[in-house]
This record gives sequence, C-alpha cells and structure tokens, in this order.
Amino acid sequence: MTRGQLWLLGAFGALVAVTWIDPPWPAEQALHSSLTAVALVALWLLRKRLDTAQCAWALLFLALHTIAARWIYSFVPYDWTQVVFGVRLSEVFSWERNHFDRLVHFAYGVCLTAILRQKWLRSLEIVLATSAAYELLEWAIAMTLAPDIAEAYNGQQGDMWDAHADMALAALGALVTSLASYARRRSPVATTQ
Repeated sequence: MTRGQLWLLGAFGALVAVTWIDPPWPAEQALHSSLTAVALVALWLLRKRLDTAQCAWALLFLALHTIAARWIYSFVPYDWTQVVFGVRLSEVFSWERNHFDRLVHFAYGVCLTAILRQKWLRSLEIVLATSAAYELLEWAIAMTLAPDIAEAYNGQQGDMWDAHADMALAALGALVTSLASYARRRSPVATTQ
C-alpha cells in the first residue's frame, strides 16, 4: 500500500473507533459494521489494483456508512445545520424522515462509479446489480429478525418504497459521476494536458 492509502486507512480507523464510543445501539451497529468489515477485506485483497484515489472513494463511502451505522441510519443527527447555517434541514424541506440513508445510497452510486472507471452504462449496470443484491440481503436479514429490530436495521422509517428509492438514488449517483467524468474528459483543459 502507498503512504497515501495508509493515511486514508488510518483516518478511517480513527473514525470507526470514535463511532464505537458509547454506541446507542451496539448490536445493530455491529450488524451494520459487519458489511464494512467485508468491504475492508475486499479492499485489502484489491490493494495492488487500486490507486490512492480509488481507495479514497471507497473509504469515503465506508465512512458515510460507518457514521450511519452508529445511529442505525434512521437517527443520524443532521440538525448540526442549525449551528452552522442557522437553519434546520428538516424544517426547510418539511422532512418527516431522516434522509441520511438516501445520502448514503446516492454516495454509493457516486463512489462505486468513481472506483470502477468504466463506461457509463457498465457502471450503471454494476451499481444497479449490487444495489439490488444489497436490498435483497437487507430484506433477508430483516425477515430473520424480530419486527422491531428489522425496522430499525432497514431504516425504512415507514416507507414501503424504501428499497426502490435507495436503488434509484444509487443509479442517479452513478449517472451524475459518469456525466461529470465525461464532461471533465471533454473539457478543453483536460484535452490539452
């Protein structure tokens, strides 16, 4: 691994450690974090194939997932915007649910597409396929858990279309990244370098 990759991994490790300080829902956080552990093993196995930027995209997504796992997605506090901007997002947008889950699924599409560096249609196919596989895994886990734990794990917050919205946002993230990459390649600055 490069020095940059080691620094990124160290920063991610520090974030993980902080999220485990007095966790409100330790069992649920551990369940969510198990997928992070699988992803870290995959990153380790692919370390020679991935450059520092690809590792950064992967760890950015895992950082968002790690933050969400601490608050089991449904309870991620984002009213910090009151302190920073003087407004509460929930009030500005009349949100009745916590949308951090939506951000993470959008980020999945953005980050995976940036890691893959494939043509836009291939990236979209991979993002949609892996998103669907994750939603099926989430459903299977929920079916084996008690109903109250399943709702907390899934983060549906009463939305029966949650899985559909999650996959759509991941696809949108993939398309946005593909369009941005295309525009960057086509810009006059990129063609002269």
